[in-house]
Amino acid sequence: MAASITLKKVGKIIGGKTILAGLSFGIEKGSLVAVVGLNGAGKSTLLKLLSGFENPNYGQVFLHGLDMNKRRNETRKLIGYVPYENDLDPWLTLEENILFNAELFNVKSDIAKKQIRKYSTLLGFNNQLNQTAFKVSGGIHKKTMLVRSLIHNPDILILDEPTGYMDAESIRLTWDLIKDLRGDKSIIYVSNSLNEIEQAHDRILVFDNGKILMDGHLDTLLESTIEYHQFQIEFELLTDDLYKQLKNIPTVVSPNRLDNTFHFYGRTRDVFFDVISKAPNEKKIDLNLKKLGLRDLLDSEFAGKGLD
Repeated sequence: MAASITLKKVGKIIGGKTILAGLSFGIEKGSLVAVVGLNGAGKSTLLKLLSGFENPNYGQVFLHGLDMNKRRNETRKLIGYVPYENDLDPWLTLEENILFNAELFNVKSDIAKKQIRKYSTLLGFNNQLNQTAFKVSGGIHKKTMLVRSLIHNPDILILDEPTGYMDAESIRLTWDLIKDLRGDKSIIYVSNSLNEIEQAHDRILVFDNGKILMDGHLDTLLESTIEYHQFQIEFELLTDDLYKQLKNIPTVVSPNRLDNTFHFYGRTRDVFFDVISKAPNEKKIDLNLKKLGLRDLLDSEFAGKGLD
């Protein structure tokens, strides 16, 4: 599949500190790509660079094969960008904020208003369009910024915390829209919600110190980087003596307890039977083999370089 975004040895230095270090990768057309990492890893800087709000100190960024530095006017039209910070004009209405962007991209007023009604209805804030921006919540700001980013029908969406400040229903509506746009548009986003990322991605880029540590679908990353299974056994009574016996089983990794529940990892499913055999006469209330998730992947990478 053709690349929508291509980076070639891209670097960004701010205040003498390397924020992005020689990045080279591509984003396929129509894909949904999540960027995750610790604070200060370079995630938001990457999005600003891809949106054209920052320039790299070295390297090249291509959108649909066009060099962003040399073809700025053409590439800017390809991008819809939602920044982390609220940048709406507080004294304009929500609709006026969006229409101002429409004028910048020469979108006809009647077409723009039709698009505003469509997307604001899908996002559940159509009845607030005439309110001034300073009177509405942070979640409504984010929705407005998302509609504004879509007003010129860009091919690429760059979203920094797209559901920031939103309640549960607003988050659901926003992701329904984003998932519907996937395929028609290439979407790259940053989110601190690991659950959102697990549920909505074709690919995850794991960042640390301006570099990509891992790149792929979550299932692939888990298979290639973590050999473990995650177990939970709830006993009717988990005594201190029993807990000590169980956590000292050689095949048990990273054991811990919560009340009467024994939680541990193991490299194979056989570890489960090693634990059960140590407590054959103890009543068990619940047994659970859990699928590892993004939190386990990040904990393995950042919180000790492995579960051992």
